[in-house]
This record gives sequence, C-alpha cells and structure tokens, in this order.
Amino acid sequence: MDFLDWVRGPLLSFSILVFVLGLAWRLYSMWRLPASHEPVASARRAFGTAAAMRAAFTRMVPSGGFHPSATLVNLNPYVFHIGLLLVFLGYAPHIAFIRRLTGLSWPALPDMVMYLSAAASMMSLLLALLFRLTDPVLKKISTADDLITWELTFLPFLTGMAVVGAPSAVLLAQRHVVYRGPLAVHLLAFELLLLWFPFGKLMHAFWVLPARMQLATFFGRRGVRS
Repeated sequence: MDFLDWVRGPLLSFSILVFVLGLAWRLYSMWRLPASHEPVASARRAFGTAAAMRAAFTRMVPSGGFHPSATLVNLNPYVFHIGLLLVFLGYAPHIAFIRRLTGLSWPALPDMVMYLSAAASMMSLLLALLFRLTDPVLKKISTADDLITWELTFLPFLTGMAVVGAPSAVLLAQRHVVYRGPLAVHLLAFELLLLWFPFGKLMHAFWVLPARMQLATFFGRRGVRS
C-alpha cells in the first residue's frame, strides 16, 4: 500500500467518520441548549417561522446605502461561495469521487467553467486574507481559528490545481491514476478540511440559516421591518 492507497482508504474513512460524528455532536449540542424566554403570544403570531425564513433569504443581498468602498468586501464572499459550489459539485472527477462514495451522480459542467471558478475562488480567498490582515477591526477580532480555517480551505484549491494536467474526460478514461503523488496530496488536504470542519468556523455552513432566522425573529418581534 503506497501513500495514495493509504490516503484513499483508511485516512479517508477516518476523516469522514470524524466529520459525521463531529457534525452530529455539534448539532445535538445546539439542540440541547435551553430555549430563551418566549415573548407574548401576540408577538409570536406576528412574526413566526415563515416570516423568519423569508427574512433570512431576502436579506442575504446587502441593502443599498453602504459606502462604495464596502462593495468589494460585500461581494467577495459571494464570489467564493458560488465558485466553491461550482468546483465541488460541477467538476467531473469530483462527481466521480462522490459517486464512488454515495452512488449519486449528475452531469458535469465544462472544464473551462471549473478552471474559472477555481481561479475566482482562490482570488477571493486571497482578498479575504488581505482584508483580515490589513483592516484594523478584522485584525483585532481574528483568532487562530480564522487563520487555520483559511489555510485548510485554500489548500484543496491549491493542491487541486496541481492535479489538473489534462482534460477531465482524459483523466477519467485512464485505467490507472495518472498523477498519484499530487492526487494523494490533494486528497490529504481535503481530509484535513473534513477533520477540522466540525470544530472550527466552517460550521457556519450549518449555522448560517438558523442564526439568520433567530436574528430576524429577534428584531421582527420588536417591530423592526425586515
């Protein structure tokens, strides 16, 4: 068993197990939190779950009135998350990887779309790091979690580019792995991301909607228009 076999076998299984168990533990811990004091019944009826859900989605687009200098800061996260979604779910080798694990598959996007999406996501991550290191407020509130999360998110993109040496159709048509070393490093970077996911700020992928709904409910029941 060489390095790639070890990464594709025991370490992949271990990282997925930690990811699933860690995710279940975090969600269960959140579910067990005591409920806050409920407002009066009229306030609950005035702003319920449906209104909170609607406000959470409709307010994902920043409102007008911000200073023009904030435009790039506001748009940058959208560029990254859209690019990440396209690369992870649209690249043919990634779909083949998911099919091997789950049996699910869907049509892939053209390779050029993937290359542009990966480049946009990497530039977005670099800009986010620049903002965090140069903005006085972001620099003050940044923790080790932020930097570790950034590094473990950037590494799969960086190592993935090293594997792209031919069109995806050519790579998938091969009976054996063409770039065993780079592929092993790329998978290892992805597995490190899975191991860190439940314990760092990447959990915002699961917290963002409940948190936005909670905030919308808090303001909505106090008469704030949303």
